[in-house]
Amino acid sequence: MPIHDYRCTACQAQFELLVRSSTVPTCPQCGSTVLERCISLTAPQGNSKAIIAAGRRAAAREGHFSHYSKAERAKLR
Repeated sequence: MPIHDYRCTACQAQFELLVRSSTVPTCPQCGSTVLERCISLTAPQGNSKAIIAAGRRAAAREGHFSHYSKAERAKLR
């Protein structure tokens, strides 16, 4: 069951739905079945390098990078 992004043409709501092939998707706000399927984003919006760096810093604080050398750990801060 894939998750699809939709935009309702009646009320302009944007939402995701988990849809089986045998079901007709409906808008959760107005109940309309006249929907446009949208292209889903493949990555979080924003600066993904900053997101990755923040995740690495958090992991380093928690000790998940203990196998890195001191020089490699210094680059993470």
